[in-house]
Order: sequence, then structure tokens, then C-alpha cells
Amino acid sequence: MSLAIISETAVRKVVSRSLAFNAVAQAFKLIAANAATLCEVVSASLEGSPNSFAIKAGFENTGNTVGFKCGTYWPGNAARTLPAHSSSVLLLDPDSGFPKCLLSAGYLNGFRTAAANAVAVSVLARDNASVLGVLGAGHQAEHEIRALTEVRELSLIKIFSRSESRAQWLRHRLNDLEIDIGLTSAEEAVRDSDIVTTVTPSTTPLVEQSWVAAGTHVSAMGADAPGKQELDSALLGNASLFADYPPQSVRIGEFQAAFREGLISSVQEIGAIGDVLLGVAKGRLNDDEITVFDSSGVALQDLLVASALYDEADKGNLIDRIDF
Repeated sequence: MSLAIISETAVRKVVSRSLAFNAVAQAFKLIAANAATLCEVVSASLEGSPNSFAIKAGFENTGNTVGFKCGTYWPGNAARTLPAHSSSVLLLDPDSGFPKCLLSAGYLNGFRTAAANAVAVSVLARDNASVLGVLGAGHQAEHEIRALTEVRELSLIKIFSRSESRAQWLRHRLNDLEIDIGLTSAEEAVRDSDIVTTVTPSTTPLVEQSWVAAGTHVSAMGADAPGKQELDSALLGNASLFADYPPQSVRIGEFQAAFREGLISSVQEIGAIGDVLLGVAKGRLNDDEITVFDSSGVALQDLLVASALYDEADKGNLIDRIDF
């Protein structure tokens, strides 16, 4: 039996924001329709070291797509001139259960994560939303911004980072957008913004409730582990809440602190973004409503994006195959 290998070089040749957007939107619909199963996330830290990994697994209930993603964090890689973060997806053959494709997903992960934000903004942000505030200036922030330019016509982007050099780097990376970009404080990035995106590893709130105006949409993209938090919990009690997967959002996502504090009394108070896409639940109700979307990341996003990329790479003869 052969195993397909898709390298990062091949991923870069094939991936597109539209591919990621469509696959992620389909994943959200399947999850909301109970047409997919998500397994409990496995997270582990190696004893006596800062190294850690997480495994997210799942499958379509039809059996068409099944597999898992392994994400790792090895901070010592900097000394080896390697990225600290690594991500790989393994798709299984739905008939035999044998490995079908091993895909390098580090670069792909940026597109997949940003696609979740773009999908949420496409149905939750006001139609005329044009001012974007971003907290965080890492590589993922660039993906988030570029994805959002494809679902809303932006006139101004405000960027906050604790590192001025990172903020300058990100602004330079976005020169081709021909959109005004300002470097601001966290408060200035949030105030008077139509869309706010947080993309940080913070464990303390960065966005205060008083900064968020009526009608704002907030996408919290950073919280994906216990203890992480980017938003003032009080904000969530004054907003309509949505998530990629509500049960996970209160365990490891942005809503965990508010749930623990009793500001969110039930998972049922959080709307599944897939229900909005399917038209079985309302999204934004009016132009004064504050909406918040939490993206903690689910396996089916990774699997459907990887599967769509597999099909495109196969068409382009970009897959290597080995005996297994």
C-alpha cells in the first residue's frame, strides 16, 4: 500500500484562501448538523521540558473523511533555526483504516485558522463594516487580515502589538493591500472599529468591555488551551456569542473564563456558527448588536481543508508516494 506525502512546497503551490474558506464553512455545517464526530483533544507536555503537543481527531459520519492533526510546540527549535510550532495532518483511508496521506500543515494551518475568522465575519459583521482592529502581529495576524479583506471592503486597519518591531514588520508585509494601516495602542485598535480580531497567546484579557462599541463584531482567535483569555469576561455578558464548537469553547476556548465565572450559564447560550450558515439559527439581529465569535479550532476543519488540498495536489501531480 502506498502513502501519499504532501510537502510544504506542494501545499504552497496549491493552497488558496477560497479553498480554505469553502472547506472550513463545510466543516462548520457538518458539525452543526451532527453529521460529524469530534474526539476529545489530547494535550500533553513532556515532563521536565517546555515541549508539548496536541492531537485533534474526528471524522465525517459518512466515513468519507477521517483522520487527525498533530500540532507541536518545541521552543528550543529556535537554536536549530527551525520553527517552534509544527503541524501535520494524517488522513486515513476510509475503507481500510490505513494511512492515506501525510500532509505538512504548518503553512496550511495559517489559511485554515484565518478561514474560520472570515467565515464568521461573513455572516456576523455588519455589511458595511470597514474598519478592522487587530491585536497581535505574528505570522497568523497577516493571514487573518488577508482573509478578512476578501469578505469585507476595508478602509482602515489598526494594529496593536506589544512589540513595535513586530507591528512594523506586519505593516510592511501588508503594503500590497493599498489600505490605510495604523499602529496603535490596544484601546485605539478596538475603539471605533467595526471588526476586532484578537490573535495572541494571552492568558489575561486584552480587550476591555468599555472599548467595544455597539455594532462591533469581535473574533477571538487565540484561546485554544486552558488558561488562555483575550477578552474581558464582562464583554461576553453583553454580546451575542458564537463558536466553531460551543462545548469546546467553554473548555479550552475564549469562553472558558466567563463560563467558569457564571457569566455564561449554559453552553446553549452559545450559537454554533454552522447553524447560522445552515440558516437554522439567526446571526446578527441588528446593527447595534455586539457579536463575538470564538475559534478554538476543531479537527474537522483541518481534515476537510487537507482533503480539498489533497484533491488539488493530485490534479497537479504534486504528491509524492512511498510504499508503506
